[in-house]
Amino acid sequence: MSDTNLPKKQTTDSASKVRRYFNTYYGKELAFPSNDVDAVIGFLESKGFDKNAAISTGTILLQQAKIDGIKVFELLDTLKGLDKLQLGFTVTQVLNFNRQKISTLGYRVVDKTKPTEARNIMG
Repeated sequence: MSDTNLPKKQTTDSASKVRRYFNTYYGKELAFPSNDVDAVIGFLESKGFDKNAAISTGTILLQQAKIDGIKVFELLDTLKGLDKLQLGFTVTQVLNFNRQKISTLGYRVVDKTKPTEARNIMG
């Protein structure tokens, strides 16, 4: 149930603690220091991400950094040198790696050549 692309439903009944325990029985819950979370979300927002997109993408980046054993600020220093297109490509790859394999994220590259200017004219 936890491997879906749908947003989680907020339940606050008396069984929520038990449900959370059994839903994460075979997986690990990851906890992050608040300054790491704030730094990642602030970085993504400064690069043009919406607040909600920065939170969800930042969560995946924090999770992947912890799994790979990389310090979050080292990751941000690495990402700081990327331009907007490179950052988008990198984030897309990380998100695809952490998604279910039934779908993938992509991006569209606009072809800037005009067909009338690209043809050869023979005279």
